[in-house]
Amino acid sequence: MSQVTLKSLSEELDALRAHLAALTAKIAEMGGADLAEAAAPAEPAPVAVAAAPEPEEISEEILMAISAAVAAYLGKRAHIRTVRLLSSTAWAQQGRVNIQASHRLNVPHHHNRVR
Repeated sequence: MSQVTLKSLSEELDALRAHLAALTAKIAEMGGADLAEAAAPAEPAPVAVAAAPEPEEISEEILMAISAAVAAYLGKRAHIRTVRLLSSTAWAQQGRVNIQASHRLNVPHHHNRVR
């Protein structure tokens, strides 16, 4: 599998824009000028590379609260070396699972039905 780079993405995007322009011209030739105008690509937006965000300072009070929570969970004091925020949707997903599981569905089951 080849590695994706910003340069390769930019080249692929340029190729897609050229292909779209050719299709728009073809539509215009076939008499679909209204469609060609609607499908005409707008000026491409510049591609910006986002810089890595600077880590925020964590106050000593928050570190103490984290330390107390870890100690309560483990049952003993622990040395905290690093604290960092991880972006995750796991909490939200688990909350949705719990809510959906709490819905009671009244579906009749006729397993013992005599015919």
